[in-house]
Parts: sequence; structure tokens; C-alpha cells
Amino acid sequence: MYQLYFTQRAKKDADLIKKSNLKDKVLKLLDSISKDPYFYPPEFEFLKGELTNAISRRINKQHRLVYQVLEKEKAIKIIMMWTHYE
Repeated sequence: MYQLYFTQRAKKDADLIKKSNLKDKVLKLLDSISKDPYFYPPEFEFLKGELTNAISRRINKQHRLVYQVLEKEKAIKIIMMWTHYE
């Protein structure tokens, strides 16, 4: 099992998630990636550019869970959990 760590951005996003109807879906996704960050389905994609080596998974049509797997530490860094379109 992987340990989850949250960036400051992800912690702020968590407050938005709590106020939305997405809390249960995000918690389920976090639980799943803590067991296996590469599980399929749902689909995921490796990001490029500024977020190279990060993985993005769809929460809903607008919002994404973006995280980075740190294999040596057996950890996952949650980068953001809200939209990347803003």
C-alpha cells in the first residue's frame, strides 16, 4: 500500500471537494490509487510539460485528480484534485 501526501494546492482543493457532491467519488479514487496507482479502469494518462511524470485521472467531466508516484518511498504525492482548466 502507498502512503498519500498532499501538496498545499491539493489541501485547498480538498476543501472545494468537501463542499461539492464529489467527495465520495474522490475518496474512492484515493483509496484505489493507494492500493495500486496504476489500476485500470478508469483510464488515466501520463502528463507532459510542467507536470511530466504525473498521472491524471478523471473525477468528472471537469475535474481531475493529478498525482505523482514515488516508487522508492512507496508514496503518492497528490498534486491537485480540482479542475486544471481554470
